[in-house]
Amino acid sequence: MVSRLAGLLQESVKTPGVAAMLLALTRSIHDEEIVKEAIEETGHRFVVTEVGGQTGLGNFQEKVNRAVIGAGLNAQIIGKLPNEVHAIIHATEEAKRGIMVNVSSSASLALKIAVVRDEHWIAVAMFGTSALHYMTNHERAGLGIMHI
Repeated sequence: MVSRLAGLLQESVKTPGVAAMLLALTRSIHDEEIVKEAIEETGHRFVVTEVGGQTGLGNFQEKVNRAVIGAGLNAQIIGKLPNEVHAIIHATEEAKRGIMVNVSSSASLALKIAVVRDEHWIAVAMFGTSALHYMTNHERAGLGIMHI
């Protein structure tokens, strides 16, 4: 069943941006595995990580950067090469702009982050929730794509 569903996504995951966003949007391990299988068929490399925290603590954006760079290095999505680190940082900053728009200075954020790369491009997608109070969650998404 997973293979059949993954086959349905083949056209959608051909580009790193769409693949990363679909992966970040998954809400269950089962759904994540389906998207991962579809991405594997394209030959793209990918990794998923999660980050949570409060925007008011001042280090949340830095925490996101460290998590994405670390996940990219650990999963060998990028190497310790200036152009590859530069690309993932720029894609991350672009994705954060979508997430951080109109976020309160003291909001809590919980994000799922997917990084997908092909030979020339790297995409960072973020999806999650922000809230001042647990009863006021807002879904948020951001996508950044950069040439390597």
